[in-house]
Amino acid sequence: MRIPLWHTATRVSRALLRVLLPLRCLVCNDDGHDGLDLCAACYAELPWAGRACLRCALPLPDNALIVCGTCREEVPPQAATHASLLYLPPVDQLLVRYKFHQDLAAGRLLAQLMQRAPPPWSCAPLVPVPLHNRRVRQRGYNQAAELCRLLPMPVWQGLYRRRHTAPQSERSAEQRRDNLFDAFATRGSAPVRLTLVDDVMTTGSTVMEIAETLRLVGTEEVRVWVCARVP
Repeated sequence: MRIPLWHTATRVSRALLRVLLPLRCLVCNDDGHDGLDLCAACYAELPWAGRACLRCALPLPDNALIVCGTCREEVPPQAATHASLLYLPPVDQLLVRYKFHQDLAAGRLLAQLMQRAPPPWSCAPLVPVPLHNRRVRQRGYNQAAELCRLLPMPVWQGLYRRRHTAPQSERSAEQRRDNLFDAFATRGSAPVRLTLVDDVMTTGSTVMEIAETLRLVGTEEVRVWVCARVP
């Protein structure tokens, strides 16, 4: 079978880049490993998400049911949530660098790690959690949209944030829900099934508000994929 010319050129260019710009661990600055800007030792320390609640992705003990008690009492609007990692060292430092310090190399690494621990379902299309235009201008990019761009799957861009809200990190769980009320909207018809993507999930207020918004405009099933879940 003949290999396409563009495929050969891509492999050659990547090999040249590895020679000119060798992989370097973004955590400890040692040599990279296995095609990642992460050394073998730091890779071994990654806090991969293990057994977790099907609905909210909070870690569960091995003998627990597949849905946590909170989600059984009050079923969230998303059908499922998957976290690739837990928000623990060194992932937390990488996410802070990516989200607040314009470290796009950290974002590329995190997207690669997400691909190594994907959800157990078909993800397409991906939908990034949107930022308000004012926040995008301040930060320079939308971290969730950048993750979607780096994941090799179709992306739907019809979701937007129509109201500028205060940072969620400064608020309690109840205040987060109030802060996001009626903050999201869609352009055109939404996909029937989709996967919402974000960098970090803390209380779940953002994804729940978006899931409710999407269900009101015709989406039948909203699933969530986050890089890291706060345990």
